[in-house]
Amino acid sequence: MLDWTDRHYRFMARQITRNTWLYSEMVNSGAVVYGDKDRFLSFNEGEQPVALQLGGSDPHDLAIAAKAAETYGYNEVNLNCGCPSPRVQKGAFGACLMNDVDLVADCLNAMQDAVEIPVTVKHRIGVDRQTEYQVVADFVGMLREKTACRTYIVHARNAWLDGLSPKENREVPPLKYEYVYRLKQEFPDLEILINGGITTNEEIAEHLKFVDGVMIGREAYHNPMLMRDWDARFYNDTHAPIQYADLAAWLYAYSREQIASGRGTILRHIVRHALGLMHSLKNARTWRRMLSDAALLKDNDGSLILDAWKEVERANIWD
Repeated sequence: MLDWTDRHYRFMARQITRNTWLYSEMVNSGAVVYGDKDRFLSFNEGEQPVALQLGGSDPHDLAIAAKAAETYGYNEVNLNCGCPSPRVQKGAFGACLMNDVDLVADCLNAMQDAVEIPVTVKHRIGVDRQTEYQVVADFVGMLREKTACRTYIVHARNAWLDGLSPKENREVPPLKYEYVYRLKQEFPDLEILINGGITTNEEIAEHLKFVDGVMIGREAYHNPMLMRDWDARFYNDTHAPIQYADLAAWLYAYSREQIASGRGTILRHIVRHALGLMHSLKNARTWRRMLSDAALLKDNDGSLILDAWKEVERANIWD
C-alpha cells in the first residue's frame, strides 16, 4: 500500500473493525534510520494491534529500524519481499530479495536479534518466470530452517520486475491460491496468510478453510465498510457494528482534532481515505465529489464531512 495508506487511514479502519491486525504502508528502513523517525513511525493511540512493514536489504539498518518500531509501540515488524515497484528495485529490496534467500535470512535474523516483538515476512510466489511451486516452497523452507520467522504472508502472484507496472503486477500475473494452500500443508507449523485479489467476505471465509489468515489491501481501501462485518464473522465479537452516521460524526471530530494539533495535517490528508466509505449507497458519488473538491476543501473545515454525509443520509432508507 505504498503511497496509499497512512495513520489517518489506519485509525479510520480501526473504528470499523476492533480486532483486525493493521499493517502500515511500506517504509524504507533507511528513512527510519537516517530521517525523521516521528514522521515515519508516529501513529495514533488506538490503532493497535498494528505492524510496521519495512523495506530494505541492509541487515544493520533493518535491525535499527525494527528496534525503533518496537520503541514506538508497534506490535510486529514485517519485512517486505514482494513489492515490484521500480523505485523499490533501485534500492535492491522488495520482490528482488526473493532472488537472494540468504540475504533475506540475514535481514530477518538481524531484526529478530534486535527486538522482542514478532518479525514476519511478506513475499510473492516467485519472480519473473519462476512459475513452479517449488520456487516458493524452497524460499519458505530455507527461511524456516535459517531463521526463527514463523509467519509468512504470501501474495499469490509472481512479481514481474521488468515489463509490468506496479498496477499490472497486481492484476496480470495469474493468481495461484493453490500454491499458498500447499505451503500450509507442507509447513503446518508455520502461520501462513494469503493475499492477492480477494474482494469479498465470502472469499475470505473460503480461504480460511486452508490457511491461517487473509490479508486484504486494495479492496479494504476502496471499500472500507467491507471490514464492518469482520469482527462478528471472523472474531466472534458481539459488539454492534459501527453505523454510517456514527462513523461520519467520528470522522468530523477526528478531523477537527488533527487539524488543530499543529502537526501540519489538512482536511484533504484525512478525507482522501474516506472516499469509498459510502460505497454502494445512494449519493455515494456526491460524497466522493464533495470530499475531493479542491474549492470545498480549501477552507480546511471538517464540517464539509457532515455536509457530505447529509447528502447520503437523506437519499437512503435506514433500518
